[in-house]
Amino acid sequence: MNISVWVFLGGILVFGLFFGVAIFYLKEIVRKEVRQEFEFSRGQMQEKATGELNQQRQAVENSVKSLKDDLARYEKIVRDFEKDRTEKYGNLANELKRASTETARLQDTTNHLTSILGNVKKRGEWGERMAEDIIQLCGLKEGINYRKQKQGESGSKPDYTFLLPDKHTVNMDVKFPLNNYLQMVNAAETAQKDMFLKQFLIDVKNRIKEIQGREYISPADGTLDFVMLFIPNEQVFGFIQEADPGIMDMALKQKVILCSPFTLYATLGIIRQAFESFHYEKATKEIVKAVELFSQTYNKFKERFLELEAKIAAASTKYYEIQSTSFKELDTKIRKIQELKTGQGMSLSEDKHLSSSG
Repeated sequence: MNISVWVFLGGILVFGLFFGVAIFYLKEIVRKEVRQEFEFSRGQMQEKATGELNQQRQAVENSVKSLKDDLARYEKIVRDFEKDRTEKYGNLANELKRASTETARLQDTTNHLTSILGNVKKRGEWGERMAEDIIQLCGLKEGINYRKQKQGESGSKPDYTFLLPDKHTVNMDVKFPLNNYLQMVNAAETAQKDMFLKQFLIDVKNRIKEIQGREYISPADGTLDFVMLFIPNEQVFGFIQEADPGIMDMALKQKVILCSPFTLYATLGIIRQAFESFHYEKATKEIVKAVELFSQTYNKFKERFLELEAKIAAASTKYYEIQSTSFKELDTKIRKIQELKTGQGMSLSEDKHLSSSG
C-alpha cells in the first residue's frame, strides 16, 4: 500500500473516533435532559397524585363519616323500634291475658244468664231487676213516682204502676215468654230453628192478648188508655221486629206498647218530665193565685190609705183654720187683757164691741 491509502485510513479512523466521541457526549447530554425532564415530570405527577389522593381520601373520610352518622341513626331507630316492639308485645300479652280473663268471666256470666233465662221464676226476677235498674237510673222514686205489684181498684196487679199528674197512672208488666226463643237459639238444625221461631212468635202474640185482657187499662180508674210490656233484652226486641214487623202494629192496636231497655228509659224520661211539668204548672197556678190575692189586698190597702189621706187632709185644713183664725182671736183678747191690766187698753164697751164684731 502506498502512503495515501494509509493516510486515508487514518483519517477515517480519526473521524470515526471523533464521531464516536461526539455521539457519546450527545447521548450523555440527551440522557441528562431526559432524566431531568423525567424527574420534573415525576415530581409533578407525584404532587398531582398526592393532591388527588388527599382529595379522594378526604372524600372517602367524609363519606365514611356520613355513613357512620347514618348507621348510628339507623341503629338508634332500630333500638327504639325494638324497645317499642317489646313494650307493645308486652302490652299485647297483657291485653290478651286480660281478654282471656274477661272472656272466661263473660262465659260464666253467659252460663249464669242461660240458667236464669231457662227458669221461668228466675227469668221474671231478672226482668224485674233490669226494669228496676232502669227506673232508678231515670231518677224515679218508689212511692212517689211509681209503686210495685200493688193491686188496683179493678183487681189487677201489674208489676209496676207509674204515677202521673191528676191521679192518673200507667201500668207495666215485665214477664215475657223466652222459652222457645232460647230453644231456637240453641237448636242445631234449621228445621228445629224454624219450628221454635214460629212457636216463639205465637207466644209473643198470646202474651200481648193476655196482658191486654188483664184490665191493666181502665180509664175509669184513672189509668191511661195503654199498657207497657217490658222485653228485658234489646236483642230479643230487635229480633221480634225483624222476624215479624206486624207484631208491633198488632200490639199498638190492642193498646200495648212493647218496650226494650232503651225505649223504656226514653218512655220513663217522658213520664218524669210530664210529672215535673205538672208540678211546675201547679206551682205556677198557686203563684198566680197568690199574686191575685196580693193585688186584692193591695187595692183594699190603697182605698183605706186614700181614705186616711182624705181625713188627714181635712184635719190639716181644720188645723190651719184654727191656727189662722182662733189663735189670732185668742192672741188679740190676751193682748187686750194685758193692756187692761196696765191701764192702756180700751174701755169695756169698746172691748165688747170688738168681741161682737169678731
